[in-house]
Amino acid sequence: MASLSPSLHLPCNSRTGFAGKTQGIRLRVIPAGRVGFIRTTVECKESRIGKKPIEVPSNVTLTLEEQFIKAKGPLGELSLNYPGEVKVVKEESGKLRVSKTVETKRANQMHGLFRTLTDNIIVGVSKGFDKKLQLVGVGYRAAVEGKDLVMNLGFSHPVRMAVPEGLKVKVEENTRIIVSGYDKSEIGQFAASIKKWRPPEPYKGKGIRYADEVVRRKEGKAGKKK
Repeated sequence: MASLSPSLHLPCNSRTGFAGKTQGIRLRVIPAGRVGFIRTTVECKESRIGKKPIEVPSNVTLTLEEQFIKAKGPLGELSLNYPGEVKVVKEESGKLRVSKTVETKRANQMHGLFRTLTDNIIVGVSKGFDKKLQLVGVGYRAAVEGKDLVMNLGFSHPVRMAVPEGLKVKVEENTRIIVSGYDKSEIGQFAASIKKWRPPEPYKGKGIRYADEVVRRKEGKAGKKK
């Protein structure tokens, strides 16, 4: 008696083929034109930083005009322009809140960024910021002469840098430099330009580093074994 091989009932527009002579199983090949795609809408999550309200001290005066804000405090005055993706409003409680105007990926990125920038100008004009640097090396020292910062860093001549307007520089124990002011971006830029003269090298750690910076050290070459 002949044995029966299993088979599948397939529509006429599909192709079939045998997987092997011994099994006798038919495989179905789906035409490429019948493959479908499901389109879904991905909603952008709200930034955890952007949704936090901003406290406004009593000694800070704010001016809000559509996509523009100006803050004036005891230390100075700063302003900020907002892109069309975000806006800032003042609540009845006196706090500031930055929100998105559209639901896009760029708006989600701008949300957290401009919330941080807004908080920086509020804190800057009321309390201010500072950045500390440390000089490490034999003979390395710094001093303030008038409106210039003068550093001896092992070159054939001292390095003289003019302090930008709005910033203050103080030197402690000849090796600690403190840059302070109300504009956080200006402080960071000037501190980075100071460090650029002598970045810390990885073997002995000599150079200019931030006070909270950890310099990764390398092991020097070992001498020949006798």
